[in-house]
Amino acid sequence: MEVQTLKYPAIRNYVAGQLTAATQAPTLEVYSPLSGELISTVPLSTAADLDAAVQAAKAAFPAWAAVPIKEKVQIFYRYKTLLEHHMHTLAGLVREENGKTYDEARAEVEKAIELTEFACSMPQLIQGEILEVSKGVECRIERKPLGVVASIAPFNFPNMVPHWTIPNALVLGNCLVLKPSEQVPLSAIKIAELLKEAGLPNGVLNIVNGDREIVEAICDHPDIQAVSFVGSTKIAKVVYRRATANLKRCVALGGAKNHLLVLPDAQPEMTASNVAASMSGCAGQRCMAGSTMVAVGGVDHIISKLVEEAKKIVPGQNLGSVISREAKARIEQHITDAEAAGATILLDGRNTQVPGHEAGYYVGPTVIDHVTPDMAIAKEEVFGPVLAILRAKTLDEGIALENASNYGNAAAVFTQSGSHARYVMEHASAGMIGVNIGVPVPREPFSFGGWNESKFGACDITGKSSIEFWTQLKKTTTKWNPESRTNWMS
Repeated sequence: MEVQTLKYPAIRNYVAGQLTAATQAPTLEVYSPLSGELISTVPLSTAADLDAAVQAAKAAFPAWAAVPIKEKVQIFYRYKTLLEHHMHTLAGLVREENGKTYDEARAEVEKAIELTEFACSMPQLIQGEILEVSKGVECRIERKPLGVVASIAPFNFPNMVPHWTIPNALVLGNCLVLKPSEQVPLSAIKIAELLKEAGLPNGVLNIVNGDREIVEAICDHPDIQAVSFVGSTKIAKVVYRRATANLKRCVALGGAKNHLLVLPDAQPEMTASNVAASMSGCAGQRCMAGSTMVAVGGVDHIISKLVEEAKKIVPGQNLGSVISREAKARIEQHITDAEAAGATILLDGRNTQVPGHEAGYYVGPTVIDHVTPDMAIAKEEVFGPVLAILRAKTLDEGIALENASNYGNAAAVFTQSGSHARYVMEHASAGMIGVNIGVPVPREPFSFGGWNESKFGACDITGKSSIEFWTQLKKTTTKWNPESRTNWMS
């Protein structure tokens, strides 16, 4: 029997600075969405494997926490340089395991560099406070790390999302266990290797691969103090409830159904290109995708231009693949169901094949008009390059459609009217708002996080807000002058 040679070595866990085989764990095959080719295998680790990683992190924590933060960030300055130096390799891994275009994969790594830069600014952001509250009596506040923390990452951004948590959590003194998606395990190992090369001590970052069993074990492990999660709303709810039931901090980011409100006075060319890019970028597999356009009033001229722009998006060229064969089938079923329910298909991306990559998982750009709020495609997250167009007569009616969604990640308005833009900013029920921007992702130091069923827990996952999540306050009151007058404060 011929043994197939894998393009990449079989994935192993990363514990205490070493690649480590999982104990008695079955393996899962890893396929490239670009070609359908088997490229590696990943272990489905057990709770015992997680415990080994946690113990390594626990052992590393006292020494790491004692390192002054000005010294910690020197490691991340060196790491930033390594990210830049290995840009092509890192982008190639993202493209191989996720299916993005090269430009999208490179942009993802560039965002990881920006996140690392922000972590390097932490010494200027977490300065303590001190005040003489009475004669000879001082109160001091300092931020201290939590201990061992965990991060559960999704498939859609195998390089960027781990950087939402790794730099900040580690610079603030924690030791972290990362659980990457079992569908995209390649990038995480390369990240760990580069951090070790930058000088990160063994045990400060550990990686455990697996599926549901590891997620549950992270939520249950008594030595893990905090958990971050990014994924679907259904699983985010489960993780948040289970982690907090075990008295852990948790921030869990879920799905989205982002609405782009297009008004008649919107600039046609800019709006059409922005909406097309928002719905199709990263093959629509991002929680910031503009999956629903709300056409307010007479905007048929913009819809026509939108379809023209969408036709320029070509699978295998400037449109990547979706993550799996199952995802392709699910997305195409959404399109079929919408058509059966009475919607009009303006551009159909079903049954797409890319020459030379016929086994790849591609869905072409799809634009569906006259979608009604009761249709599944108007309510559920499709996670593909599909745009559903709902019609509204007035701006208030359009905002009502947006606010009726259970999600609240992002919303945007396209208009040349400042008053209309301000009205949407004030009334849309979403955590991130765009004005003439289809993907309103905040740049550092502004934090990322939605509302409603798009996020569970306090604090955001990035930016200044993340400092609150990854640290705890220590308050100290001191008195050195026994001759000072005593009052109720001393």
